[in-house]
Amino acid sequence: MNYTPLNAAKTPVYRLTIAFLFWANLNGNAQTIDDPRQLQLKIATAKNDAKKVELLLDLSSYFLNKPGEFKTDLRSADSVNAEAGLLSDRLGYKTGKGKSILLEAQILREKGAMQKALLKANAALAYAKSNNLIELQAQSYAELSIYDAKLEEKVRYKEMAIAFFKKAGLIEKQATTLKELAELYTINENNVKAEPLLKEALTLYRSIRYPDVQGVYNLLSEVNTQKANYPEALKYGLLAEKTALAVNDNSLQLSSIYNHIGLVYYYLRQNDDAEEYWYKALEIAKFHKDTEYVRTIGENLCSMLIRQKKEQKALQLIKEMQRNFPTANIQRLMKENYLLFNIYRILKNDPMAGFYYKKLTAYYGENADKNGNSIAILRSFASYHYQIKKYDDFYRTIKLLDSLAAGSGNNLIRSESYLIWFKADSSRGKYIDAIKHYQLYKSLSDSVFKGEKSKQINSLQIEFESAKKDRNIDLLKQQSKLQEIKIHNDTIIRYVFIASVVILILFIVLLYNRFRLKKKTNEQLEIKTRQINEQNELNKKMLIEKEWLLKEIHHRVKNNLQIVISLLNTQSAYLENEDALMAIQNSQHRMHAMSLIHQKLYQSDNLANIDMSWYIYELIGYMRESFDTDLKINFVLDTEKVYLDVAQAVPLGLIINEAINNAIKYAFPTDRKGTICIDLKNTGDANYLLRIADDGVGLPEDFDETERNSLGMNLMTGLTNQIDGTFELKNDNGLEIKITFTRNSEFEETSENSEII
Repeated sequence: MNYTPLNAAKTPVYRLTIAFLFWANLNGNAQTIDDPRQLQLKIATAKNDAKKVELLLDLSSYFLNKPGEFKTDLRSADSVNAEAGLLSDRLGYKTGKGKSILLEAQILREKGAMQKALLKANAALAYAKSNNLIELQAQSYAELSIYDAKLEEKVRYKEMAIAFFKKAGLIEKQATTLKELAELYTINENNVKAEPLLKEALTLYRSIRYPDVQGVYNLLSEVNTQKANYPEALKYGLLAEKTALAVNDNSLQLSSIYNHIGLVYYYLRQNDDAEEYWYKALEIAKFHKDTEYVRTIGENLCSMLIRQKKEQKALQLIKEMQRNFPTANIQRLMKENYLLFNIYRILKNDPMAGFYYKKLTAYYGENADKNGNSIAILRSFASYHYQIKKYDDFYRTIKLLDSLAAGSGNNLIRSESYLIWFKADSSRGKYIDAIKHYQLYKSLSDSVFKGEKSKQINSLQIEFESAKKDRNIDLLKQQSKLQEIKIHNDTIIRYVFIASVVILILFIVLLYNRFRLKKKTNEQLEIKTRQINEQNELNKKMLIEKEWLLKEIHHRVKNNLQIVISLLNTQSAYLENEDALMAIQNSQHRMHAMSLIHQKLYQSDNLANIDMSWYIYELIGYMRESFDTDLKINFVLDTEKVYLDVAQAVPLGLIINEAINNAIKYAFPTDRKGTICIDLKNTGDANYLLRIADDGVGLPEDFDETERNSLGMNLMTGLTNQIDGTFELKNDNGLEIKITFTRNSEFEETSENSEII
């Protein structure tokens, strides 16, 4: 008895997920969103209207159906759908609201929350009914048919969806749902109901010139394979292949089509053709890295190896699938157990065969009436019972197998069943029954493999081979054109290469010339750099000499002033007139004020500016010593660190000298004690205030213009004008002199220097 691949006729490798088929129908034109960024841009610029709701729903659908299993995509789908629902509520857009509810059911189902998803799907249906939304009702019924339920309930939902799609005039969706309903029947081996539905779907697709009908042809091939009508199965399989290639379908569906064609050839005993198509199917499945597809096709190849008595090679292939494409799917594992059962049965390893037999009966039942795949399981069980000589179990199993095969119209299965039945009768001595079963075997076998059907198969193969040759000729023509284009392109490339070489040579020559020019320029630059460095050294020497000369000048001016002071001091020794002595003393003080400035300049590195806080401190110290004021006058200095040039420092020093001189002489008559305050502070930007105040007797009340025009007053006002300042005189509990002026240059401010001496 020949071995049958488990679920080979049903071939679940074809089936896309129902969720995917549903979403092809949900959003109107079923368009694929290739670039969600464009959709997001449209949403950002759209007004809050029904169109924006539809755009949001499309974007949510994109995230939901995006390839791969990523939680972030589901979160994005959920949030965008929630936004669509809220906007639909604000607009009162019922269609959008209903679609949002249904889309929420889809998202929950994808998350695995099946109960919540089912509740939402029912809510969408109720909403569609209450608002008379025909298309949404159809989509809701289609969604409800996905959830776990009995076949009758799934069929009822599909039929309701078909009716509402028809009522809405949505032919493509009606045809797609008819195909899905037929697939449900095919899964449960009800070919009588599946075939007319598929033909009706095919008619509807053709009426709207829908090109992607390879899936329908593939299911029709599957149906006829289950019925053992192999000419029709091969015809539809080859049509599916032709259509898929015409529309450039390189998806997993093409793998399924190749798989079905391989199955037909397998049943027709054309092993080479079956093997060719299965390897093509396996290549596509591996490219898409789909475990289910790879395992299904690998299982079929194992079936081929078992048929060819290559059981060890089949075992090796199973181990390879376990290693490279592991699965936790219980159905997938049971198919693996089924293969191992048949391998060990054929190898007559009864203990191992018995081990896997128990696993299969635990899952499928002794009559294989659980979880589908009844015919294939029963065939293997019958062979096993015959092999271990359990004839009662054998006859029970073989009769049930014959009944199921007759119901599905599968004469190939029946013929093979009668052959093993004949062998069992012969071994039991039931020769009359044996002859009857052998005659039935021959009759059914001839009906499958001989006569008109064999001619039809050959005709189909010749027709398909001719079509393949035509495609090959077209391909050769295209390759010839491509070759001509390649030769033309090669010629262009050759000329471009030659031109590039010429340009490269010119470029190298240009680079060399530039290099020479740059080298010459660098040499000139080096000469100029040396000249500049020499000039800088010369300037540095001249600057040092200039600084030395300036210091020498300031030193000599200071010495000259000291000589004049000494001369005046010598001269005063010969005078007895008090006024003359006073005049000489005042002149000495003024000259000392000036000499201090020149002394500071030649002692410091800064030859242009004087630190006035230091200068005032030194000047006050000199005057205290000159007038011996320690016992009666305190000097309070509150000055900031201010740098002034010589043009401002000398006049300001003379003003301070004159003011302090007058205060010492006139503010504190007899033995009166007091305080003289000297302040120099910044009042903002480059503006400064010099304040000299005492708490002495002040100016007399009869102080008149004559006294204002005295030498001291004229000197202070004149010096104030010289530095472009303002001079103020205030007589209040002593005398206060204020001079405000603007510094000539900007210098860094430093912290205050406040001191009592």
